[in-house]
Amino acid sequence: MATDTPSDGDAVSGLGHPGCDGLSAKSCVQLAIDAMGGEQRLRGIHSESYETIGHTVLSEQSYRQQPFITSYERDKVSVDLDQQRELRDAHVTWPESDPHGSDIDVTLVATALGGVNRSKQGQTPASLADLDDAKDVFALGPERLLLNAVAAKDLRYAPSEWLRSTPHAVVQFNYLGTQVSVLINANNHLPDAFERTRTFNDFWYAFGDVRQRIYFDNWNVVQGVVFPTNRIDWRNGIWYSSTQILNPAFNGAVDPAQFAMDPAVAAKSLESKGWKREFSDKKRVELAPGIELFQGSWNTTLIKQDDGVLVLEAPISSSYVHGILDKVRSEYPGVPIKGVLSTSDSWPHMAGVRQAVAEGVPVYILDLNKPLLDRLVSSPHSLKPDDLQSHPKKPQWTVVAGRLEIGHGANQVVVYPLRGAATERQFMVYFPKQKLLYASDTLVLNADNTLYDPELMVEVSQAVTREHLDVNSVYAMHQGPTPWAQVRQLVEQAMSPAAAHKDASHAS
Repeated sequence: MATDTPSDGDAVSGLGHPGCDGLSAKSCVQLAIDAMGGEQRLRGIHSESYETIGHTVLSEQSYRQQPFITSYERDKVSVDLDQQRELRDAHVTWPESDPHGSDIDVTLVATALGGVNRSKQGQTPASLADLDDAKDVFALGPERLLLNAVAAKDLRYAPSEWLRSTPHAVVQFNYLGTQVSVLINANNHLPDAFERTRTFNDFWYAFGDVRQRIYFDNWNVVQGVVFPTNRIDWRNGIWYSSTQILNPAFNGAVDPAQFAMDPAVAAKSLESKGWKREFSDKKRVELAPGIELFQGSWNTTLIKQDDGVLVLEAPISSSYVHGILDKVRSEYPGVPIKGVLSTSDSWPHMAGVRQAVAEGVPVYILDLNKPLLDRLVSSPHSLKPDDLQSHPKKPQWTVVAGRLEIGHGANQVVVYPLRGAATERQFMVYFPKQKLLYASDTLVLNADNTLYDPELMVEVSQAVTREHLDVNSVYAMHQGPTPWAQVRQLVEQAMSPAAAHKDASHAS
């Protein structure tokens, strides 16, 4: 019998609309509204407050991919639905932090006019992803979803679907240019989920058109409204996050002062380009003749060899890598671009690989990362087309499975997979003549000159010893050139029993 169990999203056979046969799409939605307590009660929700506890799987950050590491969050939320403004006091626990640095507190204020993040350091512009989340709270939360559906002029039926082994009628309408499908349970008429295909302004932007399903569950009666207190976010087949609402209450007193924000800072949030960053050559460092480092939030290196130019890293976005490749052509006119070296699996680090593929540039990738990169370059970007969407090309992969020499002469490089527990999906790039090492996404120095996440550099040090490399200087995706002797000393300090005792004392 298990083999006959339908999967979520499977089509329900037949032409009917389970639970709504013979009814118009609007009448079907009205049944759902009634199941939640009626239109008057839903329209009577003007504000709400609640707490949340939840987790997010960090698919864009996980060192070894599935199963993913997770972050955790505990929030206090106030929403003014009438004025479309949200206040969210967030306490985040981040698993990749240094000891005693995992807890982060920040307050988000988001409105239709932009948003800010408030912290002890002051106000900073909210991200486009924060603003997107707020828009969803205002319009696609269960308090407003059905009301917006029933009011939509283009409301219509879509093919029925199975969800949790139960048939559901599906209605569709457009919201801000995106088609939203609401799945209505055939038995109790509650809206169990909504679906859409959209682009994201968080790290999922790299995958273009992302199919998202938000599940509603754990229904409770709150002031006469049948209200889902659990929401689960599913993206492209990945269970991305789960959020449980605690202590929800409607129509409490709203203090306008709590939503106060600097309008100039809030305006900057609307001006953000998100992840569509532009390459800059302002911070340029010559590491050696023909080896040019361009520093920024994500470092990129140009390596001039006898038979062409290598580009070390294709990060952030297609627009960023387009700028890098243009820089190569302006610096070395007529010289071929031999390839791009993409050294890690973190999505922000390899999001620009699509542009390299679109321009016909070969890409060096780690063997373990090929399935992820295959998905990246094959993912549709029809909603916001990039060059690869407009002019499809097959990738020219060079898969790195072991030591690999690239080029000859003074600027030869040798690639080595790291293969550590935390560096399993990264490779390092060694410049033998310069005794220079590029250590992928492993080296970051904190403000107090200690190592961020020492385990990463412990594994790099082990790989250097394993491969018998002679290193004078090391740099990485987020760190400029640093003496290897200094890094080795920091590694030894991190490995010493005294360091462990210091951490334990600090914790106590």
